[in-house]
Amino acid sequence: MLRTLLVGVALVVGATALPSISAARDRVAFSSSVEPGTIVIDARQRKLFFVEDEGVAIRYPIAVPKSSEQWSGSATIIGKYVNPDWAPPWIVKRDHPELPALIRGGAPNNPMGARALTLSRFQVAIHGTTKRMRASIGSAASYGCIRMLNEDVIDLFDRVSVGTPVIMRP
Repeated sequence: MLRTLLVGVALVVGATALPSISAARDRVAFSSSVEPGTIVIDARQRKLFFVEDEGVAIRYPIAVPKSSEQWSGSATIIGKYVNPDWAPPWIVKRDHPELPALIRGGAPNNPMGARALTLSRFQVAIHGTTKRMRASIGSAASYGCIRMLNEDVIDLFDRVSVGTPVIMRP
């Protein structure tokens, strides 16, 4: 089965660090009205929060869409992929005509990284990254997707399921 993805992809009140669970992610106090099991993306902070329980979330560093590709609102996870293939969308191909039509999953130059969570927004996903693109975490760099460190997207992938709600806040 071909797993080709055609993708480019919170006002957080009171996020206080609790004991760390890894070098890149932390459990934080999270004051919000969202239900446990929800992903909240704070574009301004460049952080993704997975709400574990009332008042507690796991915080991950991310790269967010560049200003011309920013979005906000609600979405849902509609697919989960391990080592996904990637076909650059037309807008990426326009800006980078040197890219091949398809990059196989697991290839070192595949910008989807180790995992991808596709969203119910056209061509948007939460996904890993390449070794070369790790430095983009903490910046506004994507064509609409939310980019994570591979170790973090693997952790998040194992915590969520299809149907998980996602909220993107500017």
